[in-house]
Amino acid sequence: MKFMRLNRFISNSGLCARRAADQLIRSGQISVNGQRVSVLGTHVSPHDIVKYHDRVLSLEKHIYLLLNKPKDYITTLQDPASRKTVQSLIRNACEERIYPVGRLDRTTTGLLLFTNDGVLAKRLAHPTGWIKKLYHVMLDKPIHAVDIARIKQGVYLDDGVVRVDQCAIVDGEDRRHVGIEIHMGRNRVVRRLFEELYYRVVKLDRVMYAHLTKKNLPRGKWRFLSSQEVSTLYQFSKVGLA
Repeated sequence: MKFMRLNRFISNSGLCARRAADQLIRSGQISVNGQRVSVLGTHVSPHDIVKYHDRVLSLEKHIYLLLNKPKDYITTLQDPASRKTVQSLIRNACEERIYPVGRLDRTTTGLLLFTNDGVLAKRLAHPTGWIKKLYHVMLDKPIHAVDIARIKQGVYLDDGVVRVDQCAIVDGEDRRHVGIEIHMGRNRVVRRLFEELYYRVVKLDRVMYAHLTKKNLPRGKWRFLSSQEVSTLYQFSKVGLA
């Protein structure tokens, strides 16, 4: 069994550099097997459970990648019908095997997160989570003010009521363009919401996921998240689990 210093374990997990890891240890923010550790020089084995607050650290390097998904790509790793998949867009991004968090249907565009951090992925997908998603919706016809009001009050679908956080016209001159903020993760929920009110969604683009936006990220391109962005994602995902 190979032991290593705790600060090295933390650094190798990708959380932060060794000097910053020493600060985390001193301030009691690291636990080993459920016990807070504040002594520098502590050694751990690969089998010990090391946590930074509620986040389990692993020697496997965690990858966090954000893709601006184009239209006509499906959110699967492989497709028997040989359709284009999002995996093909990030194939050469890293050696680690990463997976999409949630799904965007084939015709929906916008932000899609990939990671091999199972803890974070589970938190983000948790039904009680509070992960904000902002969509730009283009409808087949102008939406009536009364329907905007109905959406804000909550619309009943076959799998329960859908409540949104915000809903407003994106362009005051063109009422076909609607911005909708929602934290529910049900299948095709935005499209079904408008279909219930007799509108057809012509285009659907996810422009924000939690605090992440498409700024400087063209369609079909991807980028890695910064450590600060990952920490903020953990904070966002913890809200609904408290």
